[in-house]
Amino acid sequence: MMKALIVIDYTVDFVDGKLPCGEPAIAIENRIASLVDAFVQESSEVVMAVDVHEENDPYHPETKMFPPHNIRGTSGRNLYGSVMDIYKKHKPSIYWMDKTRYSSFCGTDLDLRLRARGIREVHLAGVCTDICVLHTAIEAYNLGYDVVVHEDAVATFNGQAHDFALAHMKHTLGAVMMYDGQIKE
Repeated sequence: MMKALIVIDYTVDFVDGKLPCGEPAIAIENRIASLVDAFVQESSEVVMAVDVHEENDPYHPETKMFPPHNIRGTSGRNLYGSVMDIYKKHKPSIYWMDKTRYSSFCGTDLDLRLRARGIREVHLAGVCTDICVLHTAIEAYNLGYDVVVHEDAVATFNGQAHDFALAHMKHTLGAVMMYDGQIKE
């Protein structure tokens, strides 16, 4: 089965910048880089789904909810650490996709791109587990994709929210949970 890895919002601003998840996000850097490298090596689709905002956008709901982050043209939108290095190494094989909402599918061409390639299984990694990863998983489920979440490659600000989101994806969406490349029961 054709599959895709969607790396969600693993940027400087979300890891240790303007809206940081901090240590939990720093701790998954090498795992995300390893997943990207493995998916590229096996010729699977890799998508960098990257949050983008305009400074002081009065029409975006997040403007009132969160500090400015992932502002277009700033270094905060760069992929974090070695994930940026892997992206640069494999750039022609990786699809960079700007997104403006929590879900990587909302307002983007992601669904069309995946369907055109015959992809039915999406693997999720990145931040924030309980926000953008969860919303991407929900929309993928609603669109009929098989969802796989790499537990060792997702992180968020709050441990309880992280645990809730993982449980929700597993028990409500039927997501397959993986840890260190193995299916977690």
